[in-house]
Amino acid sequence: MFEQIIYASKGKQIVMFLDYDGTLSPIVEDPDRAFMSKKMRKTVRKLAKCFPTAIVSGRCRDKVYKFVKLAELYYAGSHGMDIKGPEKRSKSNKDSESVLFQPASEFLPMIDEVYKHLVEATKSTPGAKVENNKFCLSVHFRCVEEKKWSELAQQVRSVLKEYPKLRLTQGRKVLEIRPTIKWDKGKALEFLLESLGFADCTDVFPVYIGDDRTDEDAFKILRDRGQGFGILVSKFPKDTSASYSLQEPDEVMDFLRRLVEWKQLSVRAQSRM
Repeated sequence: MFEQIIYASKGKQIVMFLDYDGTLSPIVEDPDRAFMSKKMRKTVRKLAKCFPTAIVSGRCRDKVYKFVKLAELYYAGSHGMDIKGPEKRSKSNKDSESVLFQPASEFLPMIDEVYKHLVEATKSTPGAKVENNKFCLSVHFRCVEEKKWSELAQQVRSVLKEYPKLRLTQGRKVLEIRPTIKWDKGKALEFLLESLGFADCTDVFPVYIGDDRTDEDAFKILRDRGQGFGILVSKFPKDTSASYSLQEPDEVMDFLRRLVEWKQLSVRAQSRM
């Protein structure tokens, strides 16, 4: 896989897109403890020095940033509905970070309202956890007994029937509630490529690595564009639009390290010419 990607990207600008949970950090029972390792952070920092790099997650952007703690990256939280570029600090303006795009701002009051209703509706189900990701919501059921899963899903649906502008999808042991606007991780990928100046370029090579159903939107965009590759993180074979697969975050880290080493060697070789 690595050799094929290097060959296909020859003469092109690689741009990296990374999911967070299950890609940079292991999937854990408590989503608030999905910490990435120091080794992974160090690897991603080196990666960002070599290639433009974005984190694209279903999580609230601020929460993902607290996990990753790297200011030089692009962050797309809430399934790409909250996008921010790297911080550019100056002496005159210490806090000059700029939000690039928030296409679902009008839904914020509704999301907050539904969050309160979901917390109330699911509190009778032990192990259920409702997470407010600012522009979307997650109902985690990884710690819920399997026999209670359908009951929990019904509790969620009973709340959402009053909110036709929100849609329900399912990920890895999580129910996702999002606005019905036509925006997803694939749209976020396209927006970020445009922001980086690669809108209609043929010499760009996007690589998107993710483990969830929501990442399929990005994999499909890459396949439809005929540019770059999607890499699915999964221990089991799945129906996917990704071109390649890695089994777990440790394999992702090894892949990213190889990419960094290859780039560093390329730069050294060019400087000698």
